[in-house]
Amino acid sequence: MGVLSALPIVAAGNLCCCLWVVSGGLIAAYLLQHNQTAPITPGDGAAVGLIAGLIGALTQFVVAVPVGLLVAPMEQLMLGRLTDMAGGMPPDVRDALERYGNQSRQMGLAGMIALRIVGLFFALFIGSIFSTLGGLLGAVIFRKHITTGPPEGGHYVPLP
Repeated sequence: MGVLSALPIVAAGNLCCCLWVVSGGLIAAYLLQHNQTAPITPGDGAAVGLIAGLIGALTQFVVAVPVGLLVAPMEQLMLGRLTDMAGGMPPDVRDALERYGNQSRQMGLAGMIALRIVGLFFALFIGSIFSTLGGLLGAVIFRKHITTGPPEGGHYVPLP
């Protein structure tokens, strides 16, 4: 969840109802149920989803900083080319692109890390909510059903 949320294009999946965050909670609940013989409770799913959300937010922060450093020069190049080709754009849009490019160049490494720290707190807050919901949903979906006694109308056939 954290790695997928940190990748530039793949992170857009979170625009669809926090897809990667909810999926992280679902997968955590699935793995918890898979490793236990007794059915998990919705509270267990919510707890493991919360833990997955917190770990995912920290992972996203750790991965996003180096990815941001690698992608920044390419982003600047693309923005420069877009501004050069923006001859037919309205002047307001062209000015906004130029201002964004100048601000991102001036921000530097410290500014990028500061933005990532703000993003970390946002991911901790929002991620913990949605991953908890994903864990709760996963507990309901992946819950093992234990049956006692023979199936209705049938008998157990002994193994040879």
